[in-house]
Amino acid sequence: MKKVLVFTVLAAVVAVSVMFLGCNKKKSSDSAASGEQVTVRLLTDATGIDDKSFNAAAWRGILQFYGDTWNNARLRGKNYDVVTAQTQDMYIPNLRQATDEGYDLVVTTGFTFADALGEVAGGNPNQKYLIVDVDWVGLPNVMQAIYAEHEGSYLVGAAAALKARADGISNPRFGFIGGVPGKTITKFEVGFVQGVLSVTPDAQIVDYYVNSWGEPGLAKTQAKNWYDAGVYAIYSAAGGSGNGTIAQAKEYRSAGKNVWAIGVDSDQHEEGLYNTSDSAVLTSMLKMVETSLIYGLNSVKNNTFRGEVITFDIKADGVGYSTTNSALSADIKTQLEQIKQKIVSGQIQIAATNADAKKLPGFPQNLRAVDD
Repeated sequence: MKKVLVFTVLAAVVAVSVMFLGCNKKKSSDSAASGEQVTVRLLTDATGIDDKSFNAAAWRGILQFYGDTWNNARLRGKNYDVVTAQTQDMYIPNLRQATDEGYDLVVTTGFTFADALGEVAGGNPNQKYLIVDVDWVGLPNVMQAIYAEHEGSYLVGAAAALKARADGISNPRFGFIGGVPGKTITKFEVGFVQGVLSVTPDAQIVDYYVNSWGEPGLAKTQAKNWYDAGVYAIYSAAGGSGNGTIAQAKEYRSAGKNVWAIGVDSDQHEEGLYNTSDSAVLTSMLKMVETSLIYGLNSVKNNTFRGEVITFDIKADGVGYSTTNSALSADIKTQLEQIKQKIVSGQIQIAATNADAKKLPGFPQNLRAVDD
């Protein structure tokens, strides 16, 4: 049985203070124990760290750990680095290369890496690995970080429905665009739908899967079709593909249409700007991927690394929502904070699978979400 640790992230973890010690990229996995600065390589899919979403958050975590910034990555190529795989057949070669080069920690982001990581990690028991969004690899040298995406998604679903109510929208419709179907993305979708229905029980929901993390054009086309058909807000959990939803919302809000995009993983407010101050992104579901990167790096640094599953939930500040957009009124934010506290206290229980969500009164029975 996998050991699952629900970890309450301390604020001190984020405010990391580290010493910058010179080191070579190629070191043994015992370098942290000897007092040297740890080294890490981040491996991403084709969308890379410029996806302004999931991978970007992981990269921010690495930068925060070393005290660097996005525009001043001083220790890149020395203490840390990133390699992007343009195709999935590069996953195993990239993992093997990072292992051979002796990084203290090798990090992969997303469940599409799971099979490749299981193969490489199984053959390299002395190498430490961290994977985000996977809990089934089950190897003693693989730390697995998962998030309660359904909780954060519930909040942005409620936010969209509360905004529709404030705008006087009758019979509001809401859309969800996913990337590659799987149980992780299902948590985003079913949480969002439950949040919407908690405010507007008879709301209509539509969904669509791009089957890719890097096809914003497909998401943009679907968003246009839905907005034209009267959909009020669209939530995308699709990596770089979701940028297409934001692009279409920007076009339509610039033209005076009252539609919204909802961002994911990172605060995508700036991506939605269509003039100096207005954004087409009403709010974003914040998935603090950076928290798991900092936690993993600290565990290597402190020699406490274990092959365990760690869950970052709303109580641990692992997920949340952004309040950057002034269109999210004070009244709506007050209501969202009340909802958040009810989730933390357990008063609100949120289904994390499509199978469980379909048992709830009024939940749509025809969503494309999958639980496997």
